Amino acid sequence: MKSKFFSSEIGLDIGTTNTVIYVKSKGVVLNEPSVVAVRTLGRKGSKEIIAFGSDAKKMVGRTPIGISTINPLSHGVIADFEMTEHMIRHYISTAIGKSGVFSSPRVAVCVPANVTEVEKRAVVEVTLAAGAKEAFIVEEPFAAALGIGMPVYEPQGCMVVNIGGGTCEVAVLSLGGIVLNNATRVAGKLLDDAIISMMRQNYTVVIGDRTAEEIKISVGTALQSDQELTVDVRGRDLVDGLPKVTKIGSDEVLEAMDPVIVQIEDLIRATLEQTPPELVRDIVDQGIVITGGASQLRGLNLRLADALNVPVHLAEQPLYSVAMGLGKILENPSDKNRVSILIERQRG
Repeated sequence: MKSKFFSSEIGLDIGTTNTVIYVKSKGVVLNEPSVVAVRTLGRKGSKEIIAFGSDAKKMVGRTPIGISTINPLSHGVIADFEMTEHMIRHYISTAIGKSGVFSSPRVAVCVPANVTEVEKRAVVEVTLAAGAKEAFIVEEPFAAALGIGMPVYEPQGCMVVNIGGGTCEVAVLSLGGIVLNNATRVAGKLLDDAIISMMRQNYTVVIGDRTAEEIKISVGTALQSDQELTVDVRGRDLVDGLPKVTKIGSDEVLEAMDPVIVQIEDLIRATLEQTPPELVRDIVDQGIVITGGASQLRGLNLRLADALNVPVHLAEQPLYSVAMGLGKILENPSDKNRVSILIERQRG
């Protein structure tokens, strides 16, 4: 295939939780939460966008009547086309401003490998509507493996596990393509939900999504430890409605998250069981690589390695693996010619 990538080129990793943009010759220039804050106006309910990204995320759970925060994507696919368009347009404009490239860029954008053709085309359409001159779809597991540095074009098996906010995707790759792919909606957001449920059931305390995420980051772990971590959690008491501070430990957070982690283990195990024997041999030799935001949970790679009897490595830059893979496609002529472009469209 003749290369379609030219001077003004962007790699767009738009996820349920975060959006990352890679600009050719500049690298990763943007990493922002996939959140939009809107104000509802008048009786007709028209919406005015007041914030994107980090600024919008600060408002989650703190908005007055008439203002709301929206996650335009759910489980890796578009849930709100209009808000996704506005968000991508804003982020592309921000990335262009930081990099000094031309407007109306050509955009390589990722989607999970298991989404439908309709969902893939929706991503292309929203990217074009957001101002891209051309849009190209690349499968997310392929981009992640390429970004990690796995030998995806060689005649050997590679396994990458991308654990994001809305989806966990397991893929086996060889000879430049995806041999096998499985996915589940059991991912980082469900870890947060498990913590919220634990606080309500064990302590009759209500907390929000941001607090749950902070607990996961500060004391969350996939393995029990001799030295338990603790954190003071501030929430609202369900009994009297008053503020309440509760000290919780990493062991009970692990107990809450454990069923979610087990489901991730089961998905990887099922994928290994479906993988051709020669590719399994390769995977055992070089190990599985986990990436994505939720892959950073303390001890997750060690727990998975123990459960699966296969070495499991955490990617060096798990938040940027997909964007870095898109960057390699943009930067390297050999990758441009070998990559499988699923859908390509020009505006107009």
